Amino acid sequence: MNSARPPSLSTRLHDDLRRLIESTPPGERLLSEPYLAKQLGVSRATLREAMRTFETSGLIHRKQGVGTFVAQPPSIIASGLEVLESIHTLAARMGMVVSMGDYEINQRPPTDQEAAKLDMGKSKNVVQVSWVMLADDRPVAYLVDTLPEDVLNPERLKREFNGSVLDLMVKSGELALTTSKTSINAVAANSEIAKALGIQKRDVLLHFEAQLFTQEGRAIDYSYSYYLPGYFNFHVVRRVGK
Repeated sequence: MNSARPPSLSTRLHDDLRRLIESTPPGERLLSEPYLAKQLGVSRATLREAMRTFETSGLIHRKQGVGTFVAQPPSIIASGLEVLESIHTLAARMGMVVSMGDYEINQRPPTDQEAAKLDMGKSKNVVQVSWVMLADDRPVAYLVDTLPEDVLNPERLKREFNGSVLDLMVKSGELALTTSKTSINAVAANSEIAKALGIQKRDVLLHFEAQLFTQEGRAIDYSYSYYLPGYFNFHVVRRVGK
C-alpha cells in the first residue's frame, strides 16, 4: 500500500514552472500571466507569488508592461565572509564584470540611528552614498554607506567614487581599518528597494547591516546592503570547538 502523500499545489506549481523555464531558451518571453495561470490551473495571484522565487534566483526577469523573460543563467559571486572585501574586488578576482548603476550622494544631518551607530552627535553632518550594482546588465544589489563628513570629504567622494567606499578608503591609506561588525538576515523588499532592483515588493533579499571600525575603535562607516539571492553565495568557514 502506497502511503506517500501527493505533492501540494505549491510544490506542483513550482515544479511545473521550473520545467517550463528550463525548456524555454534564454531571452524568450513566457506566456502572459492570464494565459500562463490558466494553463497551470492556478489564480494569477498564486502564479505571481510562485514566480517571485524564480525571479530572485535570476532565472526569469519581469519587465513592467512588457512581460516575463527567461534569463541567462546568472553569474554568481561566491565568497567567504572571514575577510572584508568589496563586491568589486570579489568580482574582479573571479573574472566577473560588475558595474555601477544609478547612484546618489547626499550630505545632511544624521538620523538618530546613524548618530548612534557612528557614535557621533547630531551637530555634525554625515555623507551618504547609495547605489545600484549591475551584473549581466541587470540590478543585483542595492548598497548604502553613511560616514561622518570628516572621514570622507563629500567633494572627493563625488569625484572619485566608482562603486566602493571601502576600496576608496583603503586606497587612500589615511585610516587604519581593522574590523567590521556585521549582521546578516533575510528581509522583504520595501517599495524603494524593489523599485531600485526592478523586483516586486516583498520579494526576499539577503540583507547586510555593518559598522566599520578603525584601529582606535572608532566607527567610521555605517552601511546596509541588499542582495538578490540568486546572484550571491556567501559562506563562513568555522572551526570545531574543543
